[in-house]
Amino acid sequence: MARLSRICLPDIPQHIIQRGNNRQVCFASEEDFAAYAHWLDEYSQKYKVAIHSWVFMTNHVHLLATPETEDGVSRMMQTLGRHYVRYFNYTYQRTGTLWEGRFKSCVVDAESYLLICQRYIELNPVRAEMVEAPGDYRWSSFQANGLGKEAKLCRPHRIYQALGKTIKSRTKAYRDLFAGHLDASILHQIRQASHQGMALGNERFKQEIERLSGRRVTAMKRGPKPKPKQKDNEEFLL
Repeated sequence: MARLSRICLPDIPQHIIQRGNNRQVCFASEEDFAAYAHWLDEYSQKYKVAIHSWVFMTNHVHLLATPETEDGVSRMMQTLGRHYVRYFNYTYQRTGTLWEGRFKSCVVDAESYLLICQRYIELNPVRAEMVEAPGDYRWSSFQANGLGKEAKLCRPHRIYQALGKTIKSRTKAYRDLFAGHLDASILHQIRQASHQGMALGNERFKQEIERLSGRRVTAMKRGPKPKPKQKDNEEFLL
């Protein structure tokens, strides 16, 4: 079965996931996290991709980003991935692949799902029971979005900026969104869209993406299972 082409449309956010091969560790030290963040900042600027939210876990990465061009995200991730693999292999005297194939991504309806997706990303360390609160995890954009700490990498989306006129009011409103956990159905929607390369949004958004991209962005419904063929009863054929 041929894989679907990746959707990358200018000015439409994307949720991006990059995992270590076979879930192996791809960040083994604080220096590794810092190196990845440095090159992500460098190449996001080079390829004109705004990074709104991120989390660097030990064996995978989540990003929420908006490209200015159709190939911006792909060029950023490919260059970043190759550069980081060379660094990681040299540092740990290893060879071979580090990442699990190509990165996964889905387009995101900014009006309805951008802040939900940011919460999903920044709550990763909490769901993994690594910390009790998102602000306790250093390698996450919550430090900027929720606590107001300066982060060169962070370029807030207009939806986030509309939460308040000042940094204090915005971060307070943003932290209030984390009062409850994300519903299981929302988690499923985000994961399904991201892993299948579909669209995360309402039906109107999906129809618009299909019109712009020329391909489907919703998972195909499974048809009914075929009934097993009944064996001929040879006794009645004699």
